[in-house]
Amino acid sequence: MNILLAGSTGYIGSALLPALVAAGHSVTALVRGEDKASVVRGKGASAVVGDITDSALVTRLAAEADAVVTVASPGGASSKDDETAFADAVLAGLDSGKTFLRTGGIWVHGEGVVDEDTPRDAPALTAWREAVDTRVLQAPGVRSILIEPGIVYGHGGGIPNVAVAAARAGSFVGPGTQHWTTIHVDDLAELYVAALERAEAGSTFLGVSGDNPTTREIGEALARRLDLGSVVPETAEAVVERLGAFGEALLLDQQATGEKARTVLSWKPSRPSLLADIANGSYDA
Repeated sequence: MNILLAGSTGYIGSALLPALVAAGHSVTALVRGEDKASVVRGKGASAVVGDITDSALVTRLAAEADAVVTVASPGGASSKDDETAFADAVLAGLDSGKTFLRTGGIWVHGEGVVDEDTPRDAPALTAWREAVDTRVLQAPGVRSILIEPGIVYGHGGGIPNVAVAAARAGSFVGPGTQHWTTIHVDDLAELYVAALERAEAGSTFLGVSGDNPTTREIGEALARRLDLGSVVPETAEAVVERLGAFGEALLLDQQATGEKARTVLSWKPSRPSLLADIANGSYDA
């Protein structure tokens, strides 16, 4: 396919771009500057310098593509408006039968053992996602797909660095009883490729490996690896005071298997678990 990729130089995108190229797809990456354009060209993609908020440009590029894949999120207060505008611009450009693969997040399903059909009970940080996710999945004539990743880790990146900072300060994130759903960034990249090639229109897949460590287990693994001594719980109130709405999301106690993606897409996550990745030194820096 000829693919328009947004977010190609971010954490997930940096793994996804080479996975798409290796699978034989032709990728055009929408990037913010010539420095990033040079990076993606070095990975075998074409580059267009622009911004996801440039609706006219996004619509034109979507019209030229067979599929649009987005792992871009501006973060902060602008996320809702920017991601909504991007989705609308993509849908305005895609012809019938073309593909739009959008990235959501597992936090929208709230606490508990969750799967793709669990009713949404999102924390404040991600409550806005439901409207744009639904808009994309129900777009007439478009093969829309939603992937909802858990906590993405690997190569020293992602949210686990919050746990690293907490461990260095002598604690784990929150009371330690909450489970985090997890996925290695390279396994997640392979899930995107599998969904792009095999998923049906209107499909949603959780991007999780099935490994759900507690934050106590994560904090203690970091303390052992980094020789930090003992780590202790942090009150939920302290987490929220320190991290705001992001902290509230990190306090969610979630577990998930990722079985649907394995069954439907024949996806096989194979990388080390987060605890093993920590033990192997990925988060030493």
